[in-house]
Amino acid sequence: MKSKYRTCGVLKANLLIYSARKACGKGLSHRNLSQNALNMPARRLRVVVPMLRENFGRLVTYQRFRYKKRLHSPRPSSRGPATKIQDRSERLMSSVTTNHAPRGLEGVVATTSKICYIDGDRGVLAYRGIDIHELAHQSNFEETCYLLWFGKLPTRRELRELHERLAEERKLDASIITLLRNAPRHALPMDVLRTAVSALSFYDPQEKSNDSKANVDKAIRITSQIAMIVAAYDRIRKGQSVVEPDRSLSHAANFLLMLNGKQPSPTAERALDIALILHADHELNASTFAARVTAATLSDMHSAITSAIGALKGPLHGGANEAVFQILQAIDASGADPIDYVKGMLAQKKKIPGFGHRVYHTEDPRATHLRAMSRDLGTSSGQAKWFEISHKIEEFVKADKKLNANVDFYSASTYHTLGIDVDLFTPIFAVSRVSGWAAHVIEQLEDNRLIRPRAEYLGPEYPNHYVQIDQR
Repeated sequence: MKSKYRTCGVLKANLLIYSARKACGKGLSHRNLSQNALNMPARRLRVVVPMLRENFGRLVTYQRFRYKKRLHSPRPSSRGPATKIQDRSERLMSSVTTNHAPRGLEGVVATTSKICYIDGDRGVLAYRGIDIHELAHQSNFEETCYLLWFGKLPTRRELRELHERLAEERKLDASIITLLRNAPRHALPMDVLRTAVSALSFYDPQEKSNDSKANVDKAIRITSQIAMIVAAYDRIRKGQSVVEPDRSLSHAANFLLMLNGKQPSPTAERALDIALILHADHELNASTFAARVTAATLSDMHSAITSAIGALKGPLHGGANEAVFQILQAIDASGADPIDYVKGMLAQKKKIPGFGHRVYHTEDPRATHLRAMSRDLGTSSGQAKWFEISHKIEEFVKADKKLNANVDFYSASTYHTLGIDVDLFTPIFAVSRVSGWAAHVIEQLEDNRLIRPRAEYLGPEYPNHYVQIDQR
């Protein structure tokens, strides 16, 4: 049995079900899968493995498939008391999964999607197959939204209509503005954004509708409204008046107008526009997965986006660029040498934010553009010091730790140069990523199935009998 166990050990359980059915020519239930796999002749396994690779290609994530006996009640023996099962690793309650997921689900393929393609080894990021470098050089955020939502680049007429619809939806119900005014002064912008987006559903004319057309309409509406909420709340908390939107401006230019109270320069507008494109989607990241899980329950678009914002708030997902700029500020304020400062952090076993990525094993393609944007904005605005400090840190960390800068590292200096406060960095992430979240919600509902994975049970052994309180 051990040799057979090793033979099928690398097959992922759910793929083995499919391949074993084809190879053996008979149906296998989850219950008898393990035993049939163990008894499968070697010649059958030689058919199964190439079939998996041919049919699934890159989608296959190999994990060890461990055979376990099903838990059963010990049978009485004529030779003495019932035999106790010795090895817990060989027991399994009926219907409990035997497919062991890695921590953080790293490397696990959880769904299929036509929206975003990533090749971490080659540093490739593409929306609907179009390389992010092409989009950053030639496209704009509105066109990228159309690409994500409709699966293709728009014609001139279609792009003009989307521009007009996004501009038309630049309006907030008075109750939302009141909510922003009544938020506690200590409230973080991400907390306010999460609450306000949830409240938007009260005033959405298609609140009760969850069909594809309604969700596209909501995607357009929420994309415009999120940008307005972030800008309006920042001015309210500073005691400034809310700036009325300008429907003749692009999405990026209107946001900067509402945030800073003045027309942005062409350089600033284009810089933010590119930043919005770069952050628009990134496959099945934590916030996007949260949105799809919520949507899969047949909840509404606003609930899904609210779930995503809640996930994005976490410092392991959306807050790294804030931590980067806090380091830049500390270096500038103290007059320290950037390399010496980072060496001191490393000596204290502190992590340098903005470096490394779970998916990319080479340079994050988004960082390529943000580096250039940080340099150009710094030069044009007279604030080149932020880029210079960042660049010195990047060169040292890459040489010493062999880590590449990710999307968060240069977005910190870029956003600051645009006049954006540090605690707005993550909300602006949401201003962009809402386009990708909405695209994934729409895609999820096109072929929906409730997302309900299993957990490997590691708790007290079953049966763990109830003990009366006086006997504990």
